[in-house]
Amino acid sequence: MDSLILPRSLCDELLEQARRALPVECCGLLGGEKNEISRIFPATNELASPTAFEIPPPELFGIFRQLRAEKLDLIGLYHSHPTGENTPSARDLERAYYPDAAYVILSPHQDASQPVRAFLLARGDVQEISVEIVD
Repeated sequence: MDSLILPRSLCDELLEQARRALPVECCGLLGGEKNEISRIFPATNELASPTAFEIPPPELFGIFRQLRAEKLDLIGLYHSHPTGENTPSARDLERAYYPDAAYVILSPHQDASQPVRAFLLARGDVQEISVEIVD
């Protein structure tokens, strides 16, 4: 995967979620086909932290069941960085358990030059991929 396709309505929804969650990180999963996101699955940040997130396992399993029921692929995971740049943190790299999924990091700040960024994180390697926002 070298890019993501994100409908503008879903992009707006993600950024609104990031702003509503302040001062903590929002998080969730992204479903769709291939590299096209068609559904957001918001989740609870069990840590309620401004610098980390964790989805409770029962909720995570429930989202995976929804993905299967709707015949959607896991395209990626998302979370916000309320206190810093929306680039992968050391914790993000440590906890990158899905090497085939994109990690979308949101900036809730109105003045962010790139409020939505995506990365592939595998075995400590970081590769930024483009996010194409479409109408």
